[in-house]
Amino acid sequence: MMATNEKKPLGASLRRGLYLILTEPRDGYETLGRWAVEAGLSAVQLRYKGHDESEHSALAHALRQITKGTGTLFIVNDRPDIAFASQADGVHMGQGDLPAAEARKLIGPAMLLGLSTHNLEQVAAANDAPVDYIGFGPLFATNSKERPDQVTGPDALKAALAISRHPVVAIGGLNLDRIRRLQSSPHNVAVIRAVSDAPDPLAAMRAIHAACLEL
Repeated sequence: MMATNEKKPLGASLRRGLYLILTEPRDGYETLGRWAVEAGLSAVQLRYKGHDESEHSALAHALRQITKGTGTLFIVNDRPDIAFASQADGVHMGQGDLPAAEARKLIGPAMLLGLSTHNLEQVAAANDAPVDYIGFGPLFATNSKERPDQVTGPDALKAALAISRHPVVAIGGLNLDRIRRLQSSPHNVAVIRAVSDAPDPLAAMRAIHAACLEL
Protein backbone atom coordinates (compact mmCIF):
# COMPACT_ATOMS: atom_id res chain seq x y z
CA MET A 1 0.00 0.00 0.00
CA MET A 2 1.21 3.49 -0.81
CA ALA A 3 2.45 5.43 2.23
CA THR A 4 0.13 8.27 3.13
CA ASN A 5 2.86 10.89 2.80
CA GLU A 6 3.64 9.92 -0.81
CA LYS A 7 2.10 11.79 -3.71
CA LYS A 8 -0.40 9.90 -5.81
CA PRO A 9 0.83 9.36 -9.36
CA LEU A 10 -0.96 11.69 -11.78
CA GLY A 11 -3.76 12.31 -9.29
CA ALA A 12 -5.10 15.20 -7.28
CA SER A 13 -4.80 15.73 -3.54
CA LEU A 14 -7.46 16.87 -1.11
CA ARG A 15 -6.72 20.34 0.25
CA ARG A 16 -7.78 21.38 3.73
CA GLY A 17 -11.09 23.18 4.10
CA LEU A 18 -14.75 22.65 3.35
CA TYR A 19 -15.85 19.43 1.65
CA LEU A 20 -19.34 20.20 0.34
CA ILE A 21 -21.82 17.36 -0.21
CA LEU A 22 -24.66 18.01 -2.65
CA THR A 23 -27.86 16.11 -1.96
CA GLU A 24 -30.93 17.57 -3.67
CA PRO A 25 -29.84 21.18 -3.03
CA ARG A 26 -32.61 23.77 -3.11
CA ASP A 27 -30.80 25.94 -5.66
CA GLY A 28 -29.74 23.05 -7.90
CA TYR A 29 -26.61 20.95 -8.23
CA GLU A 30 -24.97 23.00 -10.95
CA THR A 31 -25.59 26.35 -9.25
CA LEU A 32 -24.11 25.05 -5.98
CA GLY A 33 -21.21 23.59 -7.94
CA ARG A 34 -20.43 26.95 -9.53
CA TRP A 35 -20.65 28.69 -6.16
CA ALA A 36 -18.33 26.06 -4.65
CA VAL A 37 -15.72 26.87 -7.27
CA GLU A 38 -16.22 30.60 -6.73
CA ALA A 39 -15.74 30.15 -2.97
CA GLY A 40 -12.60 28.09 -3.53
CA LEU A 41 -13.84 25.02 -1.68
CA SER A 42 -11.64 21.97 -1.36
CA ALA A 43 -14.12 19.51 -2.83
CA VAL A 44 -17.69 19.00 -3.88
CA GLN A 45 -19.31 15.57 -3.72
CA LEU A 46 -22.32 14.46 -5.74
CA ARG A 47 -24.58 12.36 -3.49
CA TYR A 48 -27.48 11.60 -5.80
CA LYS A 49 -30.53 9.98 -4.19
CA GLY A 50 -32.66 9.54 -7.28
CA HIS A 51 -33.11 6.43 -9.42
CA ASP A 52 -32.67 7.93 -12.89
CA GLU A 53 -29.30 6.66 -14.14
CA SER A 54 -29.22 9.08 -17.06
CA GLU A 55 -29.86 12.04 -14.75
CA HIS A 56 -27.19 10.80 -12.34
CA SER A 57 -24.67 10.53 -15.16
CA ALA A 58 -25.63 13.92 -16.61
CA LEU A 59 -25.21 15.62 -13.24
CA ALA A 60 -21.80 14.02 -12.79
CA HIS A 61 -20.61 15.19 -16.20
CA ALA A 62 -22.00 18.70 -15.59
CA LEU A 63 -20.26 19.03 -12.21
CA ARG A 64 -17.07 17.69 -13.72
CA GLN A 65 -17.12 20.43 -16.35
CA ILE A 66 -17.84 23.09 -13.70
CA THR A 67 -14.95 21.99 -11.49
CA LYS A 68 -12.48 20.95 -14.18
CA GLY A 69 -9.26 22.96 -14.07
CA THR A 70 -10.14 24.57 -10.73
CA GLY A 71 -8.89 23.99 -7.19
CA THR A 72 -12.20 22.36 -6.24
CA LEU A 73 -12.13 18.59 -6.58
CA PHE A 74 -15.15 16.67 -7.83
CA ILE A 75 -16.05 13.46 -5.97
CA VAL A 76 -18.85 11.00 -6.78
CA ASN A 77 -20.54 9.18 -3.92
CA ASP A 78 -20.90 5.36 -4.03
CA ARG A 79 -20.51 4.88 -7.79
CA PRO A 80 -17.03 4.09 -9.15
CA ASP A 81 -18.52 3.56 -12.61
CA ILE A 82 -20.03 7.05 -12.79
CA ALA A 83 -16.91 8.57 -11.25
CA PHE A 84 -14.74 6.90 -13.88
CA ALA A 85 -17.06 7.72 -16.78
CA SER A 86 -17.30 11.39 -15.81
CA GLN A 87 -13.54 11.63 -15.17
CA ALA A 88 -14.15 12.75 -11.60
CA ASP A 89 -11.25 13.37 -9.25
CA GLY A 90 -12.45 10.66 -6.91
CA VAL A 91 -15.13 8.41 -5.52
CA HIS A 92 -16.34 8.05 -1.93
CA MET A 93 -17.53 4.69 -0.62
CA GLY A 94 -19.56 3.71 2.42
CA GLN A 95 -19.10 0.76 4.74
CA GLY A 96 -21.90 -1.13 3.01
CA ASP A 97 -20.69 -0.40 -0.51
CA LEU A 98 -18.13 -2.16 -2.69
CA PRO A 99 -14.99 -2.90 -0.62
CA ALA A 100 -12.25 -0.31 -0.98
CA ALA A 101 -9.85 -2.79 -2.59
CA GLU A 102 -12.39 -3.62 -5.28
CA ALA A 103 -13.22 0.03 -5.87
CA ARG A 104 -9.51 0.78 -6.25
CA LYS A 105 -9.21 -1.87 -8.97
CA LEU A 106 -12.05 -0.22 -10.87
CA ILE A 107 -10.84 3.37 -10.67
CA GLY A 108 -7.09 2.82 -10.93
CA PRO A 109 -4.25 4.32 -8.89
CA ALA A 110 -4.63 8.00 -9.69
CA MET A 111 -8.22 8.70 -8.68
CA LEU A 112 -8.90 9.62 -5.06
CA LEU A 113 -10.74 7.06 -2.95
CA GLY A 114 -12.56 8.01 0.24
CA LEU A 115 -14.19 5.73 2.80
CA SER A 116 -16.82 6.48 5.44
CA THR A 117 -16.09 5.32 8.99
CA HIS A 118 -18.42 5.48 11.98
CA ASN A 119 -16.36 4.14 14.88
CA LEU A 120 -12.75 3.72 15.91
CA GLU A 121 -12.62 0.08 14.83
CA GLN A 122 -13.51 1.11 11.28
CA VAL A 123 -10.94 3.90 11.41
CA ALA A 124 -8.23 1.43 12.40
CA ALA A 125 -9.29 -1.03 9.69
CA ALA A 126 -9.12 1.74 7.07
CA ASN A 127 -5.41 2.19 7.80
CA ASP A 128 -4.75 -0.94 5.77
CA ALA A 129 -7.19 -0.09 2.98
CA PRO A 130 -6.08 1.50 -0.33
CA VAL A 131 -7.87 4.78 0.43
CA ASP A 132 -6.69 8.38 0.40
CA TYR A 133 -8.92 9.83 3.10
CA ILE A 134 -11.69 8.78 5.45
CA GLY A 135 -14.91 10.39 6.57
CA PHE A 136 -15.63 10.11 10.30
CA GLY A 137 -18.99 10.63 11.96
CA PRO A 138 -21.72 11.54 12.36
CA LEU A 139 -20.38 13.84 15.05
CA PHE A 140 -23.88 15.15 15.72
CA ALA A 141 -27.38 13.95 14.91
CA THR A 142 -28.30 14.40 11.26
CA ASN A 143 -31.33 13.78 9.07
CA SER A 144 -29.40 13.53 5.81
CA LYS A 145 -29.89 9.73 5.77
CA GLU A 146 -33.03 7.66 6.18
CA ARG A 147 -31.19 5.37 8.59
CA PRO A 148 -28.39 7.46 10.09
CA ASP A 149 -25.41 5.84 11.77
CA GLN A 150 -24.95 6.12 15.51
CA VAL A 151 -23.68 9.52 16.62
CA THR A 152 -20.01 9.42 17.59
CA GLY A 153 -19.88 12.80 19.33
CA PRO A 154 -17.16 15.38 18.71
CA ASP A 155 -14.88 13.90 21.39
CA ALA A 156 -14.43 10.75 19.33
CA LEU A 157 -12.98 12.82 16.50
CA LYS A 158 -9.81 13.45 18.52
CA ALA A 159 -9.33 9.70 18.97
CA ALA A 160 -9.96 9.07 15.29
CA LEU A 161 -7.37 11.66 14.31
CA ALA A 162 -4.86 10.04 16.67
CA ILE A 163 -5.10 6.59 15.10
CA SER A 164 -5.82 7.32 11.44
CA ARG A 165 -2.98 7.23 8.97
CA HIS A 166 -5.21 8.97 6.43
CA PRO A 167 -6.58 12.54 6.34
CA VAL A 168 -9.89 12.70 8.21
CA VAL A 169 -13.03 14.47 7.01
CA ALA A 170 -15.37 15.23 9.92
CA ILE A 171 -19.04 14.90 9.06
CA GLY A 172 -22.51 14.83 10.58
CA GLY A 173 -24.73 17.66 11.79
CA LEU A 174 -21.99 20.25 11.54
CA ASN A 175 -22.67 23.95 11.09
CA LEU A 176 -20.59 27.09 11.45
CA ASP A 177 -21.02 27.36 15.21
CA ARG A 178 -20.24 23.69 15.85
CA ILE A 179 -17.20 23.81 13.57
CA ARG A 180 -15.81 26.80 15.43
CA ARG A 181 -16.23 24.95 18.73
CA LEU A 182 -14.46 21.77 17.62
CA GLN A 183 -11.53 20.93 19.87
CA SER A 184 -9.83 18.89 17.16
CA SER A 185 -8.43 19.77 13.74
CA PRO A 186 -9.68 17.45 11.00
CA HIS A 187 -8.22 17.78 7.54
CA ASN A 188 -11.65 18.69 6.19
CA VAL A 189 -15.19 19.27 7.40
CA ALA A 190 -18.13 18.05 5.34
CA VAL A 191 -21.55 19.69 5.42
CA ILE A 192 -24.79 19.41 3.49
CA ARG A 193 -27.66 21.46 4.88
CA ALA A 194 -25.50 24.09 6.59
CA VAL A 195 -24.86 25.32 3.06
CA SER A 196 -27.72 24.09 0.88
CA ASP A 197 -30.45 25.31 3.28
CA ALA A 198 -28.73 28.60 4.13
CA PRO A 199 -30.44 31.86 3.06
CA ASP A 200 -27.25 32.71 1.15
CA PRO A 201 -25.41 29.45 0.27
CA LEU A 202 -22.40 31.20 -1.25
CA ALA A 203 -21.87 33.32 1.86
CA ALA A 204 -22.28 30.19 3.99
CA MET A 205 -19.67 28.37 1.92
CA ARG A 206 -17.17 31.17 2.34
CA ALA A 207 -17.74 31.47 6.09
CA ILE A 208 -17.57 27.74 6.75
CA HIS A 209 -14.55 27.23 4.51
CA ALA A 210 -12.70 29.99 6.36
CA ALA A 211 -13.64 28.44 9.72
CA CYS A 212 -12.34 25.05 8.57
CA LEU A 213 -9.00 26.57 7.63
CA GLU A 214 -8.71 28.09 11.10
CA LEU A 215 -9.03 24.76 12.93
